[in-house]
Amino acid sequence: MNTAVDIPTPGGEWRRIKLQEPRIWAEHPQPFTCRVAFAAAHVVADPWGENVPGAPAAVDWDATLAFRRHLFRYGLGVAEAMDTAQRNMGIDWPAVQELITRSADQAKEYGARIASGAGTDHRTHLGTIDDVTAAYLEQVEFVEAAGSQVIVMASRHLAAVARSAEDYLRVYDAVLSQVREPVVLHWLGEVFDPQLRGYWGSTDVDTATATFLELVRRHPDKVDGVKVSLLSAEHEIGLRASLPPGVRLYTGDDFNYPELIRGDGRCHSDALLGAFAAIAPAAAAALSALDQGDLELYDTELAPSLELSRHIFGTPTFYYKTGIAFMAWLSGLQEGFTMIGGLQAARSPVHLARIFELANNARLLPDPELAAHRLGLVLTTAGLSR
Repeated sequence: MNTAVDIPTPGGEWRRIKLQEPRIWAEHPQPFTCRVAFAAAHVVADPWGENVPGAPAAVDWDATLAFRRHLFRYGLGVAEAMDTAQRNMGIDWPAVQELITRSADQAKEYGARIASGAGTDHRTHLGTIDDVTAAYLEQVEFVEAAGSQVIVMASRHLAAVARSAEDYLRVYDAVLSQVREPVVLHWLGEVFDPQLRGYWGSTDVDTATATFLELVRRHPDKVDGVKVSLLSAEHEIGLRASLPPGVRLYTGDDFNYPELIRGDGRCHSDALLGAFAAIAPAAAAALSALDQGDLELYDTELAPSLELSRHIFGTPTFYYKTGIAFMAWLSGLQEGFTMIGGLQAARSPVHLARIFELANNARLLPDPELAAHRLGLVLTTAGLSR
């Protein structure tokens, strides 16, 4: 392939890059044996809907479910209705309920694994710890009834009303005492959501970690694993070594996932990553190599994806969802680049062009010329043309 494309750079210049030959990635419809791997999936907005800030979510259900089938083909489970799906950033509770129900039914049909977020965001005014507990239990009951594993998400309401670590433990003790099956506990850091600053009762990470571990040790039979999204490999390595036997650590570190999943020979992390939604074929190739004990091939398969992931999740990190949807559009997995709440405008055209370049370098674009055409539409609309 000799086609070249001009892309804008942050300095106001243009750089010419060559389109790479698309790689034919091997599908892997069965789960992996060495690691449990979830991709946190986005939702595809209905381009005919009024997906403007503050409006109810209008979802393209066919495209949204098709994207999940794409993940299933590469052996990944789906982490549903998480922050990647714009929880607390546009998607409302009626749409969340439909999303979980439809996705869980489809996962059952395909024999795939699914875990779905339960939080408190269906309520607006929660003034007490008991209010927060009741809200959590309502969503947990819904997720379990839908046939999905529960991911207990961090709650903005709890962060607002809690006054001590004991308040956090009180809420989570009540929730974990009533779940039917082991759950995933999600610690989402403030880099992903500034309103969660001081979660677990302290802004000191070591102090917060001690509270988090106390909770897990109280309920080891009710915790399948913990997902930590603090973007600190050092913290994650220390935490996973301190977990009770049988409790997994699902990395949420989109900056350091290759080394964390690979492990250190004693401990490793499993995966629950928004990045895996963008790089599913490469993730499957790497995990297949890990299943075969080929660490060198594992490293080789994941290495080109890391710079792409770090760019997608760059500051401000909570807008990474725009990059995930843009990658799906570039890859031909959805027809339009529209997001709930108009979030497609959350990243600049220059930022998006860099996503294109890095995806091209990693050979993750199934049809590079289609992707280049679509990038050109964005740039032209933004007034960027040569």
